[in-house]
Amino acid sequence: MNIKEAHSNIFEETTGHQPKNSLQTMLIGRPLATEDAPHQTIGKVVGLAVFSSDAMSSVAYGPQELMMVLVAAGMGALHLALPIVIGIVGLLTILIFSYEQTIHAYPDGGGAYIVARDNLGVLPAQIAAAALLTDYILTVAVSISSGVAQIVSAFPALHTYRVEIAVGMILFVMLINLRGTKESGIAFAIPTYFFLLMIFGTVLLGFVRLLTGTLGTVVNPPALEHDLVQPVTLFLILRAFANGTSSVTGVEAISNGVTAFSEPRAKNAGTTLIWMGVILGSLLVSITYLSIHVGAVPVESETIVSQLARTVYNNRGILYLLTISATTIILVMAANTAFADFPRLSALVAADGFLPRQLSARGSRLVFSRGIVLLAAVASLLVVAFQASVNNLIPLYAIGVFLSFSLSQGGMARRWWKSGHAAL
Repeated sequence: MNIKEAHSNIFEETTGHQPKNSLQTMLIGRPLATEDAPHQTIGKVVGLAVFSSDAMSSVAYGPQELMMVLVAAGMGALHLALPIVIGIVGLLTILIFSYEQTIHAYPDGGGAYIVARDNLGVLPAQIAAAALLTDYILTVAVSISSGVAQIVSAFPALHTYRVEIAVGMILFVMLINLRGTKESGIAFAIPTYFFLLMIFGTVLLGFVRLLTGTLGTVVNPPALEHDLVQPVTLFLILRAFANGTSSVTGVEAISNGVTAFSEPRAKNAGTTLIWMGVILGSLLVSITYLSIHVGAVPVESETIVSQLARTVYNNRGILYLLTISATTIILVMAANTAFADFPRLSALVAADGFLPRQLSARGSRLVFSRGIVLLAAVASLLVVAFQASVNNLIPLYAIGVFLSFSLSQGGMARRWWKSGHAAL
């Protein structure tokens, strides 16, 4: 027994003092000692749940938002969705390769902000940080709103209360993250794998029924929400591509959160990133292909995932409800990815003096609690302002996402160029 432990035991025996319960300890748990930080790290399996749910959940809204642009030219234009998605998967492959290199080059995390700061300068780093922080806020707002859309698809009577439900979900995720990285990871790991089981099950059954000629088309499809028919133009296709690239949001999350992984953390983070890329790419292509085949109509009143699931399962029975529930859960999990990364990035930026210093201080559970609360507050305001509409929130996504991607890739390219010349 060391001196510290002996002193603690003597104190408890002589005084009988025990830490008092409070509302804070009831909600987020007792304070953790600083030396417990190494034990709060996570492995690849839990890491996939914590840092990849944002990207994986985008299959619930990425293809739909892409198709909602194309359908302005009529249902006949939806056949373009598949080649556009394949192009997005190609972009995803490039990003996965690049960020895997970033993880090994910067094992202390930081993603685009650190890469830009070290290779491009202070101003590009600040721009990258602003883009990423904005992206994380939008991730929470969009993912939670999309999760509510899944619920409303199954239970239309709840449409009136979608804003209240969305804000309640944000506060719930905030509370869990205030309990600590390890606890939030374990709490969300099972739901993440439940989603993967249900969505892959739906897709596989859909392909089996397609090959056997029993799949059919959507019964009683929802009506299109507009009558304006536009010609198929390059601008329309590019806009559809831009909306569809919301599917690659969250790819950077693992490179930002490398320090949360157990040792060897760079190797574990890189492996998790590759797992995520394979899962995301296969689901994007599969869901888009099957949705086009069954004649799913991209509207806000019922998601294409809902239409696909009820077509595959022939009804709104238990398997349909489980699929919708799993999709809703993974969308809530996507918000959790932002809650894992936003506080870490804001702490890095605050430590450099570009944000209030208070954001760099850890709370009682060894997480950056002020950043977590700030993220929840701003995301809730966005949900209220945009009435939890995914279609209205999505356009805000593209600028931040591609700005951070571009700066990160530019920084890594400059690093490689300098390394090559140094070798010479």
